[in-house]
Amino acid sequence: MLISLPLAVLAALLLVVINEVAYRQSTDVIAGMQQAQVTRSALNNLMQNLLDAETGQRGYLLTGDAAYLEPYNSGLEQVNQNLDFLRQILTPDKTALGEFGVMSRHISRKLAELDLTIRMRRENKEDAWRFVMTTDVGKDQMQAIREKMGTLGVSSIHNMEQGQVQIKQTLLLSRIGISIMALAGLLAFYMYLQQTKQLLAAGRREQASLQRERDQLDLQVRERTVRLAELATHLQNVREDERGHLARELHDELGALLTAAKLDVARLKSRLGLVSPEALERLSHLTETLNSGIALKRRIVEDLRPSSLSHLGLVASLEILAREFADRSGLQVNTDMEDVALGGSSQLTVYRLVQESLTNIAKYAQAKEVLVSLHK
Repeated sequence: MLISLPLAVLAALLLVVINEVAYRQSTDVIAGMQQAQVTRSALNNLMQNLLDAETGQRGYLLTGDAAYLEPYNSGLEQVNQNLDFLRQILTPDKTALGEFGVMSRHISRKLAELDLTIRMRRENKEDAWRFVMTTDVGKDQMQAIREKMGTLGVSSIHNMEQGQVQIKQTLLLSRIGISIMALAGLLAFYMYLQQTKQLLAAGRREQASLQRERDQLDLQVRERTVRLAELATHLQNVREDERGHLARELHDELGALLTAAKLDVARLKSRLGLVSPEALERLSHLTETLNSGIALKRRIVEDLRPSSLSHLGLVASLEILAREFADRSGLQVNTDMEDVALGGSSQLTVYRLVQESLTNIAKYAQAKEVLVSLHK
């Protein structure tokens, strides 16, 4: 990208420069060819006007009719205009201007010879103008004029041929330059395509690398999630084992102590017989306290390890849990449950989930009605 773009811009600029140079050269050459064509046309007009003037002179000399002087005068005027025009267009070319000067002198002599014969004819000098006509002066002047016109015409033709050659060379160079610039443009486009392909390949490699990293991270996340789940399960199992162990200890040890104390109070009460009402009242209060302790022990044991879950199943245990929560909280608890085939640990997890949810409802929710549902 860093090379192809500057190369394409350079090729475009060079193409514009080549086109502009070719245009300017062609314009200059065409202007020179037009000037050469104008020069040839002016030379032809000059010769035609000289011939018209000479024709008018011959007609006047032979007939004496003044009507023949009109083409003579018109041709003479046009000759002077042609000379002025040729002098202007040939001024930049010193060589052609020198040839034009020689031709102008011959034309001046030719016009002087024409004017001389016409004056002699007007003065009725027949022998004089006939003598002049029999000499080769006019013929020599016309021959010299034709030679100089031919030289100037050849020069203009040469200029036109050179202009054609220059135009062909300019067109050839323009074609070569445009072809080279087109090849450079194609090269730049090819380099651009290659660089684009490389960038796309690099992008795909980067995407593949990122995808591999994402896959690796996903794999690590899944592995760590599995490990965390296993750890949480392990901790939950350890916790439940500890709870079960604590529940058994409370049930066996504390239950036995409270039951023995209650039996001792009963035996003590039966042996005292009729004693003071105050002592009986205290024994009754002690019995109630022992009963409350036994009930508290039973509730703690059930919270630690619900015995109904192993004896009655999940649905019955949840029904009991919901009924006890309704009694303690005073809320209306509705149940909608069906038997679900779960393992022992899964049943315990569901039971703990419902138990924790009811505890949070009692602490934080301002609910008036609770629904406990269990479905597949």
